[in-house]
Amino acid sequence: MSAMANGNPADGNALGNYLKDRRARLDPAAFGYSPDRRRTPGLRREEVAQRAHISATWYTWLEQGRGGAPSAEVLERIAQALVLTEIEREHLYLLGLGRPPEVRYRQPEGVTPRLQRVLDALHPCPALMRTATWDVVAWNRASSVMLVDYGLLPPGQRNILRFIFLDPRARAAQYDWQSVARFALGAFRADATRAGAAALVQPLVDELCRLSPEFDAMWRDNEVVGVHGEAVKHIRHPVLGPLAFEYSSFAVDGRPDLSLVVYNPTTPGDAQRIGALT
Repeated sequence: MSAMANGNPADGNALGNYLKDRRARLDPAAFGYSPDRRRTPGLRREEVAQRAHISATWYTWLEQGRGGAPSAEVLERIAQALVLTEIEREHLYLLGLGRPPEVRYRQPEGVTPRLQRVLDALHPCPALMRTATWDVVAWNRASSVMLVDYGLLPPGQRNILRFIFLDPRARAAQYDWQSVARFALGAFRADATRAGAAALVQPLVDELCRLSPEFDAMWRDNEVVGVHGEAVKHIRHPVLGPLAFEYSSFAVDGRPDLSLVVYNPTTPGDAQRIGALT
């Protein structure tokens, strides 16, 4: 196996070294193997091979840097056998194939108290966290007052597209609802596909196509847009009137299933008015 494929030209066997290191960290007793008579810590090579359903010879060659590049299927089996975390699994693929694994969507795990405190600290900026399927899983007080109070909705209904296309308040708040809705739908399509969640969102898409002729027409256009970055959004608030926000969307470090969305008031006066209302 080439040094470049292993990701470390100086070492020449970064993949093998990584496999040996992960193997040495596992407790044999936790997998039903006897810990007796072991010259080195961790699982034996043949035990990892057995768990991965590959030959012991082939696995030994991988650790020794021989035998050519492994397939993605083999790496996936080894990742499961070594009980790798998502970031460790990604690193394994980068070492073995020079690319990350294909995306696989996982249901969000919820928001930790630390992330909720981040949202609360952004006051008076409305801020929320959404999944790749645009379900809102956390928000701050300013978001509840300025956009929609997701806490009043059942968990299964806390979806941004539902609000945009089915709630009259969303239409009343926008100066150009058509443009906003089309942009949101294109960004949603891109996010869901990128996250490997296209099949998961199909029931939501089918429901919105049935309930909203405008959604149905826009969805058939197959437009995609990028949502990450910055933009200015103008809304009509039922109490405060016209407001302008600098809109930003950020990835959440360590949580690829989440995005942080922040609406920063463009003027100190708007920030003060929002703060007084909340």
